[in-house]
Amino acid sequence: MTATSRRDKAAETETALKDAAKRVFAAKGYLNTKITDITTEAGRAAGSFYNHFASKEELLIALLADLSAASDEQATSDGHLSDFTDPAAVRWHVRQYWDFYRANAPTMVALRQAAMVNEDFAATYASFGATEAMDVEGHLEYVTAAGYRLPANTQLTIAMMYQLIDNFAQMWLVTPPPAGWNQPSDEEAIEALTRFVYRGFTGRDF
Repeated sequence: MTATSRRDKAAETETALKDAAKRVFAAKGYLNTKITDITTEAGRAAGSFYNHFASKEELLIALLADLSAASDEQATSDGHLSDFTDPAAVRWHVRQYWDFYRANAPTMVALRQAAMVNEDFAATYASFGATEAMDVEGHLEYVTAAGYRLPANTQLTIAMMYQLIDNFAQMWLVTPPPAGWNQPSDEEAIEALTRFVYRGFTGRDF
């Protein structure tokens, strides 16, 4: 086997393990998943896991890197708006995050579960979240330049926005609705979040 073939095979196995992990996380949850569950789902020998990842947490960090790359690509897509005095710009970002969460829900939940039980991973996850959230820091400069007063300093304002959207997405995209509550459509959820966030930024409705 040539060196190129070995690299291709290794890359194929790594991808298979990551894809299998996402499926198992969706079915069993991160905390209940064993490494052998992942290798079985991937159709690989149990020992093959350690050729690519030292632990389940290291695999999750690799998935986190994939999410970061996907998020960066999303931010450069057509239609990106950055002036948060414009409701359309807020709506664009809310929609992007909502769709991103829906597409990656098992991994997003796994990240949160891992952070609850592993301090080192919690620090890594917090750093990722802060980096992603601060990408919109410049967007709020439009708000303050227009004379609006943010509810807190820029860092705290971004943190509140991020946590609001993240927790709202988890509530409606992952867990069953509370008894007697109606599941919102994607459009209803996105519009509600947009109005709430925009009002928080500017003190105005639209």
